[in-house]
Amino acid sequence: MTAAAAFAAALDRAQRTASPIAQLTAEDSLDLGTAYATQHALVARRLARGEQIVGVKLGFTSRAKAQQMGVDDVIIGTLTDGMRLDDGGVFERGTAIHPRVEPEVAFLLGADVDDAMLADPSPGGPSDSWPASAAAGLVAAVAPALEIIDSRYRDFRFSLGEVVADNASSAAFAIGAWQPTSALADLALDNRAVTLEIDDRLAATGSTAAILGDPVRAIATTLRLARAHGFPLRAGTVLLAGAATVAQPVPHRGILEASITGLGTVSLRVEPGEHPANVRMRAEARR
Repeated sequence: MTAAAAFAAALDRAQRTASPIAQLTAEDSLDLGTAYATQHALVARRLARGEQIVGVKLGFTSRAKAQQMGVDDVIIGTLTDGMRLDDGGVFERGTAIHPRVEPEVAFLLGADVDDAMLADPSPGGPSDSWPASAAAGLVAAVAPALEIIDSRYRDFRFSLGEVVADNASSAAFAIGAWQPTSALADLALDNRAVTLEIDDRLAATGSTAAILGDPVRAIATTLRLARAHGFPLRAGTVLLAGAATVAQPVPHRGILEASITGLGTVSLRVEPGEHPANVRMRAEARR
């Protein structure tokens, strides 16, 4: 078994049982090549159980979030339909280890990103400075979103490589009403007010400017990372652009609601719940 496969097995078991594990390496020695190979192997395990890929997410696009977690590079992760929750739906906290919530901007890709575009490093290709007008041609809609993140490592501590391997701490997400757009550059997403409320209490405030200075830049950044690390991008792909505030702990019960000026709101209801694997193991122990 390769190191990536072994790491993926350990992370998958941690996620399925909601049981934290020690960091994969004793020091910051997990290179990004092995880290992304681990993430792909981890997602492949979910696909083998019947889940389907529905999107991608960026991590550490917010300076505040990067400082909070002690890292300084943007990363990419995978979203599956097993992580997707309805707006207003229920997140069962027992399915996670130490979940946190953050408000985000979501984009919906309206066209396939072909291999030639991903492979082209020229000024017209997907660099981080790719013009917003060019990126806009790929986007069909924009919406507010909530993402639940959950590290599978003890104490939410990890190196950059380890969080990449752990699928960028992905756990669950919900998206509000999509707003179609054919001219994203005209939508002016660069400085929208963002609030996160927990049980009607203001938990965090911020601005969409925290997301790479302008969430639209997340599109070009996604193309760059997809090209570098082997992520397919098809029409209908959801892109979570990154956190607009510092992540907040998810309570055992309550209502989470994010609001972005001009985009609307999105919410989730938190219930204690219990991880299905733990229920199965307890039932088997009683037999």
